[in-house]
Amino acid sequence: MKFAYIKESKVGFKRTNNEDAIGIFEVDGGLLTIVCDGLGGNKAGEIASSLSVDVIYKNFNSSAEQDYLKRIKDSIEAANKSIKEESSKQDKFDGMATTAEILFIKEKTAYWGHVGDSRIYNLKNGKLKQLTKDHSLIQKLIDEGYLTLNQAETHPNKNIIMRALGDSDSVEIDLSKLKLVPSDHNKFLVCTDGVTNVVNNDELEKLLLSKDTGTISKNLTSMIEKRGAPDNFSFVILESADN
Repeated sequence: MKFAYIKESKVGFKRTNNEDAIGIFEVDGGLLTIVCDGLGGNKAGEIASSLSVDVIYKNFNSSAEQDYLKRIKDSIEAANKSIKEESSKQDKFDGMATTAEILFIKEKTAYWGHVGDSRIYNLKNGKLKQLTKDHSLIQKLIDEGYLTLNQAETHPNKNIIMRALGDSDSVEIDLSKLKLVPSDHNKFLVCTDGVTNVVNNDELEKLLLSKDTGTISKNLTSMIEKRGAPDNFSFVILESADN
């Protein structure tokens, strides 16, 4: 099962530099996608996200581990360690952190790892499903019944996340996998919260229904920018190329 992809990463209108980072690599006969959204001042977030992409790829690529979820976990943990080590070297990098989304598609399985509030979606036969659950204060308040989804849309603390690489010496990682049936038509969207804070899931589903990934990318970018692009935004759209 082969996948084609298109990617985009742009500086938000209220930002001076892009702290998002994307990496897409062919590994072990599969496709590895990494999307990270950095946090921290003095360009520290930019360092954290780019370092995370680099370390995750190198560890994943060099590993002999045949359990791909274990390989993803090990690679994320290595990135967390590298960020902690780098942040201790210079005061201006102290406290830097990043979200991390890893999607590895090989043969008839999609494997993913998730830390933070960036997201992975799967559109299967026209229906969108959010595979990841935000590690954010807002999601915690929703889970505990203090907020509704509608209230969460405009909550002032939407940017507070509860889990990120670089936050502590150990990191809790969400891991899962999804069997892919060749007769289904699958698309995946991996994106930062610069996308999802201004475009809701219903809108994403409608956009992803387009048959052309280039059109999806153009329309999604246009929608974000028309709404002010308050944050950097990055996304990867992957589509099964066998259908």
